[in-house]
Amino acid sequence: MSIEIRGPLELPAHREDITLETADRLTLVGELAVPEAAAPVATLVTLHPLPTAGGFMDSHILRKAAARLPATADLAVLRFNTRGTTSPRGTSEGAFDGGASEQFDVAAAMEFVRERALPRPWLVGWSFGTELALKYGREHDIEGVVLLSPPLHRASEEEVAAWSASTATVVILVPEFDDYLRPAEARERFASIPHAEIIAVEGGKHLWVGETQTRRVLTEIVAAVNPSALPLPTTWPPQ
Repeated sequence: MSIEIRGPLELPAHREDITLETADRLTLVGELAVPEAAAPVATLVTLHPLPTAGGFMDSHILRKAAARLPATADLAVLRFNTRGTTSPRGTSEGAFDGGASEQFDVAAAMEFVRERALPRPWLVGWSFGTELALKYGREHDIEGVVLLSPPLHRASEEEVAAWSASTATVVILVPEFDDYLRPAEARERFASIPHAEIIAVEGGKHLWVGETQTRRVLTEIVAAVNPSALPLPTTWPPQ
């Protein structure tokens, strides 16, 4: 008997509580989820929304990515709380620094990926997490970035334009009704990255609320990272 994949349903995976150690000697808490029966074909390193506005490693799109994509798309999903952020997993040491010292948090996650030899890393940032990906992602060996609802509040024009020289894939999901950056403006502000793919999501909002929006976001992530896994199943076990 199959059940519908929706809401908080957690599909089979190997899940491990992990810690990350930053260059400035902080311990961050997180989780790694990998496929239960096969080696992952790629790795999502997720960067959560603004912690001062309620963002954390369990923000719903990232939690659902970890709950579903190891089973449905053979992806490893790394989630963690940036400095000073709390979730049910625990509290990461340090204090929120507006996106500055968080560069060490991104670096610690990428070092973990290297140590574990996790394949084909992609940064998946949501809102504030997109700022971290844009500002610091080029420093690391990544295959690409997926930016969900980028507000472009902290990443400068120069930091955005620098991606034009990167070979990394750049995929940007912009909700039609975003609170901060809508598709027309996004096309202008990301025009300095000729190879960026901007996907305007009809009816979308900044927080991607609802199962329809969740499935759209996860589908676009998988389309970029492991398109052979599409279409994603809507029931488990798949019918």
